Amino acid sequence: MPAWTDQLRFAFQPVVNLATGSVAALEILARPEDGGMDVLGAAHRCPDLDAELAALAVRAAARQETMLPLHVNVFAATVAELPSLTSLGKAVRDVGRRPWEITLDVGGPFTHVPHRSLLEAVRGLRDEGYRICADGVGDGDLPLRLLGELAPDLVKLDRSLCAGLAADRGRRAAVAAMRQLCEQTGGLLAIEGVETERQYAAAREAGVQLAQGHLFAPPARRTSAEVYLPPEHPPAARGPVPGGLPSGPPVTQFLQPAALLPISASADAVRSHLTGFPAVSGVLLVDTDGVPVRAIDRDRFLLSLSGRYGHALYADRPALRLADRPRTVGAGATAWEVLDVIADGERDRTGDDVAVVDERGRCMGVVHLADILRALAESRVEEAARLNPLTRLPGSDAVNGEVDRRIAEGRAFALSWLDVDGFKQVNDGAGFAAGDELIRSVGRVLAEVAAREPTARVGHIGGDDFLVLAGSEGPGPFAEAVLDVPWSAGGRAVTLSLATVDCPPGSVRDHGEAAAALAPLKKAAKALPGASWVAGRPGSGRTEVRRGTVARVPAPVAPSGPTSAGTAGAEGVRSRL
Repeated sequence: MPAWTDQLRFAFQPVVNLATGSVAALEILARPEDGGMDVLGAAHRCPDLDAELAALAVRAAARQETMLPLHVNVFAATVAELPSLTSLGKAVRDVGRRPWEITLDVGGPFTHVPHRSLLEAVRGLRDEGYRICADGVGDGDLPLRLLGELAPDLVKLDRSLCAGLAADRGRRAAVAAMRQLCEQTGGLLAIEGVETERQYAAAREAGVQLAQGHLFAPPARRTSAEVYLPPEHPPAARGPVPGGLPSGPPVTQFLQPAALLPISASADAVRSHLTGFPAVSGVLLVDTDGVPVRAIDRDRFLLSLSGRYGHALYADRPALRLADRPRTVGAGATAWEVLDVIADGERDRTGDDVAVVDERGRCMGVVHLADILRALAESRVEEAARLNPLTRLPGSDAVNGEVDRRIAEGRAFALSWLDVDGFKQVNDGAGFAAGDELIRSVGRVLAEVAAREPTARVGHIGGDDFLVLAGSEGPGPFAEAVLDVPWSAGGRAVTLSLATVDCPPGSVRDHGEAAAALAPLKKAAKALPGASWVAGRPGSGRTEVRRGTVARVPAPVAPSGPTSAGTAGAEGVRSRL
């Protein structure tokens, strides 16, 4: 063993799940003693030494007897030059850990690292089961292109972004943008350096899912799952809220460490594990690839062993005899889908954990029913607060957010503005009650159509104004539902106007530009008598009338005989203005 290890100690800092308030993992930090060699500087220059440090970190965690997943730091250059990380792999096997319990926090510098070698090495480490974290993002030299190609399981933002996060709108926007990138690549977003409750609230509001910092717990020589959590703050709403059920928060937001044992484990080994770790609610028996094969619930298992002759019957036999089929969901599932899995299972297993698996079926962790129910209840409350009290439709924020997401994803869409013609006169003539009922009826029809159109979103801006967001196919079903039927309020005939801006990829930069392109189209639609629908594209001077009476030049009067055919009005005919 190298002599420098005598001056080396390790500290452990919790990685906190902001959705559940629990410790999701422990990061292991090398701490050279005063007067010792600059081990970290030497590791930066020597990949073999860096890999050895990672291996020593895993062995140090084993001496702490912690079952929590681990975050181990390695330099990007080390991963590129030593793709197999042999010494780390040996340490993981020697201490009885599995690669999928280890997240490699890959840090910079990246400038002189051969990117192809790094990407190939990361691919190989993933095949072995390791999870990959891009560390120190936001204050280093990691190119966005390389970050996208890495598609890390976790993006960890540098502590410099956390400082001033609450007061700096630009930093909040950067964090929110990184959350969007993580959603597209299937990763989670973490941040370091949370030191104040204000930073904690700002991080949650920006969409951060995991965090570290002295506010929760400083690095310590002894491992601990005890952390400080500030008083509850409502989490920021995530995802669109169309005229229907919300998509729900992602299940990865509620991941808890899973207690994993090999499928060959005896009942006595499971009992020892459960009694040694009272906070563990169950054990998953996994095969050699980390795929859950059976699930053991704590209460049912211990009850079986505590019965008469229970220990004598089962202790030395495979724990499989007392196990159930695991309930699993993919990493891309939402909280609502987890609830569906629980509801479809046996009634006596309602409280069992649900395992979350990656694309290869390997266990990433578990989610608890209580966390899912609390999150969905909070999302319902937040959703209700954002709904228009008259139509129970979301406001413009939900639609605008979805517009921005589609723009960022390079997707074509059609944004429409619908309103009632002469609504003030409707209220003045038929009364406010009749006007309100008309608005409710229009909202119901829009919501019914949106429920049948998976790419559509609807919102009620206020008064008689509605927003309709559709995919590249356009809002045709909405137009048929609201323009091709008669409407009335208090016995008075009413018509509606619809304006649509068709936005191909790259035609607008954000929802503000889409709204600006929509405004003149709305004016053109309102200028047509009766039910009307006008469409156009950003930056184009051409306006297409899809519904409505088009102004026409009177035909010349014939000297005698009937009027020539074809001089009738052009009601409903497509025209160009």
